[in-house]
Amino acid sequence: MNLRQLGLATGLFGLSLGAYAQPSTYPRNGVYDQRPGLYAFTHATIFTDYKTRLNDATLLIRDGKVEAVGPNVKVPAGAVVTDLKGKYIYPGFVDLYASYGLPEVKPAERRSRRDRDPQFESQKTGAYDWNQAVHPEVAAAESFKVNNDQADVYRKLGFGTVLTQAPDGIVRGTAALVTLNTNRKENEVVLLDRAAAGFSFDKGSSTQDYPGSLMGSIALLRQTFLDADWNQRNPAKEQNLSLRAFNQQRQLPQIFEVRDKLSALRADRVGDEFGIQYIIKGHGDEYQRLQDVQATKAPIIVSLNFPDAYNVDDVYDASRVPLEDLKHWEMAPANAAILAKAGVPFVLSAADLKDKKKFLPNLKKAIKYGLTEEQALKALTATPAELIKAQNQVGNLKPGATANFLVCTTRIFADDNVLLDNWVQGERYQLSQLPADYRGVYTLKVGNQPDVHMVVAGKPETPELRVLLAPKDSVRGTIAVSGDLATIVYNPTPKSKGTAVRLSGFYTADNRTFQGDGQLADASQVKWSAKRLEEASRAARRDSAKAPEPVQLGQMMFPFVAFGRAEVPQQETVVIKNATVWTSEKEGKLENTDVLLQNGKIAKIGKNLAVPKGGRSIDGTGKHLAPGIIDEHSHIAIAEGVNEGTQAVTSEVRVGDVIDPEDIDVYRDLAGGVVASQLLHGSANPIGGQSALIKLRWGMGPEQMKIQDAPGFIKFALGENVKQSNAGERNVLRFPQSRMGVEQVFVDAFTRAKEYEKDWAAYNKLSKAKQKKTEAPRRDLELDALVEILNGKRNITCHSYVQSEINMLLNVSDRMGFKVNTLTHILEGYKVADKMKAHGVNASTFSDWWAYKNEVRDAIPYNAAIMHDAGLNVAINSDDAEMSRRLNQEAAKTVKYGGLSEEEALKLVTINPAKMLHLESHMGSIKEGKDADVVLWSADPLSIYARAERTFVDGRQFFDLESDQKMRDDLKRERLRIVQKMLDAKKSGAPTQTPVARATGHFHCDTMGEEKDLDQ
Repeated sequence: MNLRQLGLATGLFGLSLGAYAQPSTYPRNGVYDQRPGLYAFTHATIFTDYKTRLNDATLLIRDGKVEAVGPNVKVPAGAVVTDLKGKYIYPGFVDLYASYGLPEVKPAERRSRRDRDPQFESQKTGAYDWNQAVHPEVAAAESFKVNNDQADVYRKLGFGTVLTQAPDGIVRGTAALVTLNTNRKENEVVLLDRAAAGFSFDKGSSTQDYPGSLMGSIALLRQTFLDADWNQRNPAKEQNLSLRAFNQQRQLPQIFEVRDKLSALRADRVGDEFGIQYIIKGHGDEYQRLQDVQATKAPIIVSLNFPDAYNVDDVYDASRVPLEDLKHWEMAPANAAILAKAGVPFVLSAADLKDKKKFLPNLKKAIKYGLTEEQALKALTATPAELIKAQNQVGNLKPGATANFLVCTTRIFADDNVLLDNWVQGERYQLSQLPADYRGVYTLKVGNQPDVHMVVAGKPETPELRVLLAPKDSVRGTIAVSGDLATIVYNPTPKSKGTAVRLSGFYTADNRTFQGDGQLADASQVKWSAKRLEEASRAARRDSAKAPEPVQLGQMMFPFVAFGRAEVPQQETVVIKNATVWTSEKEGKLENTDVLLQNGKIAKIGKNLAVPKGGRSIDGTGKHLAPGIIDEHSHIAIAEGVNEGTQAVTSEVRVGDVIDPEDIDVYRDLAGGVVASQLLHGSANPIGGQSALIKLRWGMGPEQMKIQDAPGFIKFALGENVKQSNAGERNVLRFPQSRMGVEQVFVDAFTRAKEYEKDWAAYNKLSKAKQKKTEAPRRDLELDALVEILNGKRNITCHSYVQSEINMLLNVSDRMGFKVNTLTHILEGYKVADKMKAHGVNASTFSDWWAYKNEVRDAIPYNAAIMHDAGLNVAINSDDAEMSRRLNQEAAKTVKYGGLSEEEALKLVTINPAKMLHLESHMGSIKEGKDADVVLWSADPLSIYARAERTFVDGRQFFDLESDQKMRDDLKRERLRIVQKMLDAKKSGAPTQTPVARATGHFHCDTMGEEKDLDQ
């Protein structure tokens, strides 16, 4: 059977298949036409899986299943036989992330708080979860509907099966594995109705206020796991259909969609807490944190949604594009290859591609960037099938598998391959008709003219013609073939214009020859022929198949933003010699003194210290060595929201879940001599979230930035923000709405916490036998944190301004039996310093902020000094990413406003905040045995002229002026290199996008939502 017969025959098969049906529970109106669906595809090159190739083999399918495959398969009587000699058969692709056949999800409009009414409770009717974003009871199979238009898009890419689920909510319910057969009903194409469970950190269509931040989403998911466990142990306590469904899905594969590689790590940590290994639907940037991603052991769903080049013709436009975006454009196509090389399991998906037609070109681009064809095929067939435990149904062509396969002209990822057919459940979907391939080298005879060579090149569907008139003389022409008829036109010489040789005729496939009649430039009639030269044609094909030039990529950087480095600085052995050393200890300032940093510690302080072997010396003559600055109140390095202000008490949320190690403010703070910060929740509610204490280890991951074994802290707040004074007229529903109500929130919360602790204490006293017969209390993360406060295991940092509320909080703490560790801001602290002293509370304040809102009318710049003189431990904090870079200067103001000594002023940003954070045993001063967190200043650190020349954290030099200047120069060169690459891409016809200035800004105490304030 020749190719044209193949097209006709299979076309007829396709017409008949709509009538074919397997036994069905559906009644039929009309004549029943049930056929065996028996087909044999012979003499093909067949890949039964991603690595098993069978030459000259036969594939036999019956009733939509693979019955047999191999070189010696006997074709049974009655089978429809198709000869596929020279063709290739591959398993159909499987996409694990699609929403095929499901209603479109419209995310809830995220408006500012001023423009909407609060919604505290779920609006979903029924015995379901309290939060709209948690709906595990939703099953994709229940709303799935076959959609030919959507299926056709996927089939043309090579997919035969997709895992479909609506991308909606935090707990999304179950996904269904369905084929892309559109001739059958829904119940016939669903292979697995509960193939996987879906998750994300995105609320989706939920209009409920909570959660209003990324850390709130994580807390909600964590609490849902605990509630599901409790519900399973106590089913009679609460009939919750959502939690019941959640528990039923625990054994399914769990797919977690994230927005970036850092949230992939966050999702994995939640999974680790509850013994679940998520499959991560990534964002294509996993290569940027490869080691951390590798450590999760999570399979990754890799979208081939590569960014377009930016239109950087305009210098100003080009300057808008951050370096990380430039580099991601260059490196994103290498993501899959990098994961493969690192041994990270992954699958490939068309997810996120608005134009699905880009999938195959992007796939070939990924192969060009280092992904092997075998790895690509595995990621599209075997791995996705195995991850959802469907390897017996899809992803291969072994007996018993669903008959999903592709018919190709050559290797599936070859540039000249044509996808001919996509067979789904044994039914043919024709993708394209193979154009006849006339490419090759021919001997061209035109009348009595000397024989010349004619070369037909290009693509089969758009052939290009070149006639070789002499060894170094050729002309280009055109060749058009329609059916068996051919027309060739070319100029007789390179310089001739307006005259052409025109040849018309036909093609004989048996001897691969063109022949016919023609007319020369002088209008004379001639006979002509062109016979294919097989060896010359093969040689030409070999020459044209030269290996592509290797892709050149820029260097990785940690973190993947400007001022990232090729590698994180290592700990060093360093002697800083002959400096003025500000110890922040009783020794005070030491002149002409050496300090040895070794193994991340301050190893020795003295004069004329020897440089250990392998160490280096830094001349500190005329310079000042001081302890690294500690910012007790900061909001840098927090991702997607600093406030979970949707409820009055949100002690369950944790800033430590959302550390952003790529915030450029980390590097800027290092340049200002800052080595550590307390990352605080905002001040939108009386009891906010738990803090994170970090060191500014620029380039390390979020977990590595945390200070190990640091004590726990939490943010409380008083004042205008808490009662929503400035939140607009719509925000009058959330309690409290007055300062009196704030007190009641505290009393109520700690009353509940005490009862909760009492219930658990009673339960824990029971014997194991009695515990089995007794309902355990419900684990409540909100109350857990409050119990930690009552037991002295978590410390309070409270946003505070006016003395009346400060007195109120101290009275409540005395009544309820807990301590307030630090009053931050505390701008009226000078009025109540005696009471603060009696309570034992620390004071972290601004140097001279006032007049920025009503409750700071009585603020004075002498506040810090007055509290210091009253015997309080006082610190100067920033609450602002710009101020944090000059905390040394903020501390210096107390010398003017209050007469503090220079050494006491510096302590306000070194040892004093260390004491507040209970870290003074290893931070905050220069003392032997403490962490090597020091700053070498160019002058007196309290001077406005002083610059931090070197900043060490744990003995690693994370900032120095020389490296900073070099990185600035390297940055310019790197930007210019990639911009030129983008210009070349545009010139070659690549699509481009217009640069858009990215919103920048900083979180502050009162920032609501995920966007940072832009007003300061």
